[in-house]
Parts: sequence; structure tokens; C-alpha cells
Amino acid sequence: QVHLVESGGGSVQSGKSLRLSCAASGYTPCMGWFRQAPGKEREGVATIDSDGDTTYADSVKGRFTISQDNVKNTLYLQMNSLKPDDTGMYYCAAGPVWSGDYYCLSPRYNPDYWGQGTQVTVSS
Repeated sequence: QVHLVESGGGSVQSGKSLRLSCAASGYTPCMGWFRQAPGKEREGVATIDSDGDTTYADSVKGRFTISQDNVKNTLYLQMNSLKPDDTGMYYCAAGPVWSGDYYCLSPRYNPDYWGQGTQVTVSS
């Protein structure tokens, strides 16, 4: 069992930046960020595998950067040029390299472990 604790959320104005952190109790080769806006389904934001390869949702490409510190078992999400559409609860998730038939960077990958979430609110 891996425990994930997110931090760094908050309320900011459009165009500003936030940096989310996720502290993991142990190492997992696949980690990512997901978000859920009110009334919408949860969506993948960014994922990183053990090689440092990454994938991003089209809506955040060029604005968000996922990174990890394997020594500290910490995952980060640098969010720049924030928009009101970025508002939502952001969840850290982690799991093994493969989830069934789906590799870590696949949009169908289903993580085993989830954090409690941190709220991000972007006002116009």
C-alpha cells in the first residue's frame, strides 16, 4: 500500500502559477495527476513513468510540467498560465508500470493508489 498526500493547491487569478506536490510513502514506477471539475468526469492531466517519459492532456500542454524527485518520492506539477477551466480537485495517483493491458502513459491506465486531492481554483 502506498499513501499519497497532495499539497500546494489554492485560489489564484487567471494567468498565475501554482506548484502542486505529492508526497508518496514509497516508490512506484508510474505516477500522475488527475483532476475533476464540478459536474464533470475525472480526467488525466499528466503522467510520468520510471524513465522520465511524460504525457499530458491536450488542454494543458505547454502550460503544465510534471516532474518527480525519486530520492524524496515526491511528484510535482508546475502549472503556469492558469485558466478558469483549470479549476477543480487535483489528485495524485500512482501504480505499477502496467495496469492490466495498459502501460503507464496510456490514457486508459488505471492507477492503484490515489491521494485525497487538493483544490485549485482559478478566477478570471
